[in-house]
Amino acid sequence: MTTDLKLRPIAHIRSVFPSKFGIPRQSGLTETLKSEIVFEEEFRSPEALRGLSDFSHLWIIWGFSENAESGWSPTVRPPRLGGNQRMGVFATRSPFRPNPLGLSSVKIEAIKKDPVLGPVISVCGADLMDGTPIYDLKPYIPADCHPEAVCGFADQTRGYSLAVTIPPLLLSKIPQALQDGLFSILSQDPRPSYQEDPDRIYGFGFAGFEIKFRVVGKDLEVVEII
Repeated sequence: MTTDLKLRPIAHIRSVFPSKFGIPRQSGLTETLKSEIVFEEEFRSPEALRGLSDFSHLWIIWGFSENAESGWSPTVRPPRLGGNQRMGVFATRSPFRPNPLGLSSVKIEAIKKDPVLGPVISVCGADLMDGTPIYDLKPYIPADCHPEAVCGFADQTRGYSLAVTIPPLLLSKIPQALQDGLFSILSQDPRPSYQEDPDRIYGFGFAGFEIKFRVVGKDLEVVEII
């Protein structure tokens, strides 16, 4: 017997990512960047968060809102495998799923009370686009961690990174509190993995700026920030 489950957002995220391009591929990869969880009016009761301040980390269950109408496929092409090898959708974290739900682990930075928005949770390490709907929150506990876990094809690219160069004059445009986060995002190579054109200029939005860069081999150079 099947039962349809109707979900409604309890909150939305505020982040420095206005679009999908440039977002870290997993939560926790860029822990210096902060985001905020802002609750829908119906769920702004401080009582709903009683005890949460005693936890250090949080699970966010959220929706791939940009892909909700795109359908799904039994197999997908993981970016870290170059986009050429197919894996089963349930062996990946692809957004093109039967139910377009995401799961992210974040660090709780602070829980504050806004006079208009009610309780707001400041978190670090989120991999969500600005405005992403959040459907549930659950505290992270030590039992959630499995150090002995085997990570399948993800282990093949665990140490992958690019050397990032940002000219000082361009870097000075970015607020200092966001600079480490930008370096981290770029080092993870935000390009689609099947693209290897050294002459191509890529760009993505970041905290109100447009970051433009090129990649040659394993070296990434930022060429413009506007």
